[in-house]
Amino acid sequence: MQPLFDNLNVIKRQFASNSSEVKRIEDMQKSEQLVIEALAFIRGRSLSEMYCIIDEAQNLTPNEIKTIITRAGEGTKMVFTGDIQQIDQPYLDSQSNGLVYMIDRMKDQNIFTHVNLVKGERSELSELASNLL
Repeated sequence: MQPLFDNLNVIKRQFASNSSEVKRIEDMQKSEQLVIEALAFIRGRSLSEMYCIIDEAQNLTPNEIKTIITRAGEGTKMVFTGDIQQIDQPYLDSQSNGLVYMIDRMKDQNIFTHVNLVKGERSELSELASNLL
């Protein structure tokens, strides 16, 4: 879970520590409008009227992707993020991972869209390593 909290802190550091933006993020966390949870807790749930961001989806299996999507209730939107160049699961590759599977199976559905970003935003070093290693 720590990478998600790290990213939230990156967002918060863009603002002054006492700014209204930081206060709003913290208030959203306190009121559970903004929740960060491990995927292990999704089974059996129905997620209605939510905006869910599933990060690192390149490391999920097709079955895990299906488990997540089938939790969506009415009014829920799901965003899956991932970089197939950064798969670190020994049994997945750039063709067998859940993210690519989902894109392939859902691509012609009118409630689905796919955006492919071509440039990393982490750092120049990260981009260099991604391209050369």
